[in-house]
Amino acid sequence: MYTCDLGRMADKITTMSKFGDAGHGGITRYSLSPEALQARGEFVKRMEAIGAEIKTDDMANVYATLKGSEPDLPNIVMASHCDSVKNGGNYDGILGVMGAMEVLETIADQEIPHKHNITAMIWTNEEGSLYPPAMMSSGVICNDYLPDDIKKNFLHENMLASKSVLEPEKTFGEALEASGYKGARENRLNNKDYMAMFELHIEQGPILEAANKDIGVVTCVLGMINYKIKVYGQSDHAGTTPMQYRQDALYGAAKVLQYLHDELDKLDPELVYTTGEIYCHPNVHTVIPDYVEFSIDARHEKPEVIEQVVNVIKSMPKEVVKCKVDYEVAWTRDTVYYDKELVGYVQEAVDELGYSNQKINSGAGHDAQFAAYMMPTTMVFVPSKDGHSHCEPEYTSPEQCTQGASVLLNAVLKCDAGK
Repeated sequence: MYTCDLGRMADKITTMSKFGDAGHGGITRYSLSPEALQARGEFVKRMEAIGAEIKTDDMANVYATLKGSEPDLPNIVMASHCDSVKNGGNYDGILGVMGAMEVLETIADQEIPHKHNITAMIWTNEEGSLYPPAMMSSGVICNDYLPDDIKKNFLHENMLASKSVLEPEKTFGEALEASGYKGARENRLNNKDYMAMFELHIEQGPILEAANKDIGVVTCVLGMINYKIKVYGQSDHAGTTPMQYRQDALYGAAKVLQYLHDELDKLDPELVYTTGEIYCHPNVHTVIPDYVEFSIDARHEKPEVIEQVVNVIKSMPKEVVKCKVDYEVAWTRDTVYYDKELVGYVQEAVDELGYSNQKINSGAGHDAQFAAYMMPTTMVFVPSKDGHSHCEPEYTSPEQCTQGASVLLNAVLKCDAGK
């Protein structure tokens, strides 16, 4: 078994954290921003230093490849992203890039033999923080293989037209052209030239740390639904309308939200659900709200539990405190299971390395989720301190990051030897 280098990994973490440093321990590094281009430049510099061949595709995804002894065989790719949310942490996404870099650096440094070409890859615009939607590039690259209700949201021409949330006059296509990383369409990840994809990632939750486990062997990305709950009332003056005459949509929405919590808490304890968006109209302190809309996001591995959630939503009272209640499906996704053979390679690698581990699913979406529709894919998780992610306190120790990279390295080598 091979292990990666702690000092080299720590140096990458320190260096990458400078690109977009927000001044409070985290980063803001939007896709194709000057800060993201700095991170890409560091990736290219370090990969060229070990003799890797660099290519980019028409979505500015970057590929660094070490040739194998049988270079006509399809590549094995390790991929993640270097963009962040606003005031995000130093590990989400970029750890997978640094881990892939560390694998190639270890192979080059220790002269580890391998048959297949092995590639480290940066996906463009996974977060979608500046140019929506999230997972944009993987949605475009894997589009032909995605379910119909998902692929329609990632049409190439529509993605190029995506407008900056900060400067609506600017589009993703313009940022792509200006980035210096737009390459040829024929360089895209595909299932003819590539045979498997691995992604190292922080867990982004508290499970591994609470269980005192070093590694999460990821089996799937949870299925989920997202509904809009709508409550209709009547706007009237806040000072002149007696309480018994009111049709207060916000009060009604609060009642409906409480109903949903009470009913959903009766279902499988592994179900997670969230209301993260609320719209209140007219949102004026002197006016009784006449319309409130809120989201309900629910996630679980088993489709029968998701169906139970849908039944709870459909069984909501149609009227609450004299307000009409309705709902609308925003979007859904089925559970995506990772390739059992690749999951097996990860399990073998972590067991042979002697790291404590457990099977785990991903509640968050990742580029690997879309790639799994196109080719055999899997993921490796390392712990997140206190479960924090998408925030500046996000932290995984250099030792844990290096363990994750070592698992990635040995799983990739098992894949190389087994095919």
